[in-house]
Amino acid sequence: MTDLEIVLITGMSGSGKSVALHALEDAGYYCVDNLPPELLADFVRLQHVHHGNRVAIAIDARSAAGLPDLPRELEKLQRLKASGVHLHVLFLDASTSTLVRRFSETRRRHPLSQSKLPDGRQALVQIIEQERELLGDLREYAHVIDTSNIRGSQLQSYVKALIQAPANQMTLVFQSFGFKHGIPVDADYVFDVRMLPNPYYDLELRPLTGMDEPVQRFLRQQPDAAAMQTHIAQFLDHWLPALNANHRSYVTVAIGCTGGQHRSVYLVEQLAQRYQAQWTTLRRHREMDSRGPAAAAPVPEAPQLL
Repeated sequence: MTDLEIVLITGMSGSGKSVALHALEDAGYYCVDNLPPELLADFVRLQHVHHGNRVAIAIDARSAAGLPDLPRELEKLQRLKASGVHLHVLFLDASTSTLVRRFSETRRRHPLSQSKLPDGRQALVQIIEQERELLGDLREYAHVIDTSNIRGSQLQSYVKALIQAPANQMTLVFQSFGFKHGIPVDADYVFDVRMLPNPYYDLELRPLTGMDEPVQRFLRQQPDAAAMQTHIAQFLDHWLPALNANHRSYVTVAIGCTGGQHRSVYLVEQLAQRYQAQWTTLRRHREMDSRGPAAAAPVPEAPQLL
């Protein structure tokens, strides 16, 4: 019997679960959407015996009645590692304002709404907060991905990178971001580096990023930048072994500057390089999608994540 890789996709309605599921389907996973939680164990058993070795399952608030029992079912699956069952749980989230905008722009009803929404936004906000409470326990079992400010193509890349990481060791995710576009809700730790000298004020460095050598050279010459990198590393050196011993699958370290283009990008690159020999390490630069650094603003494509 071959090993079985399971990816469970869950999270807030409108956060992009269908996009994530399509990415997994493209990667060769057998995908099931909206599986009732009470059928999870039987479905996994059937797949392990009769079908392929890679399965992706979406479970969310559409199956609200069965959600209270889902954390217990996930604990059972996590104990099956010795039997060749490996579980990744991904929770997609977004800010309430982003979710409201997506539902409003697509004119789709929230799956928890029992009738047409009165008063529009106010009622929708209440439903979204109810859903957050309903999914709160499940969120604790998962690696969280904040889709508030990313495009569908970025989400697909994030998901594919996560499932390629070894399932039997902790994955360390370093993420740069710009404070002016909001703090990522998926971060386990957030470090503010806005007090460091800013390459933005050098007209030659302004159009570049922290991945370019001139910006890196500028920041390497700043004692405060070196001190910040050392202090973050000291914190991680102390706590990462404890997180690993606590069976954490993913840890996200977010580093933010003003625009998410220079200082935070530089430090993410430096820290990822430092830890990649010790941990499975991923790098994300939230404000630098396929359109380059200028893509930092919320993008029109976002509603397609519904």
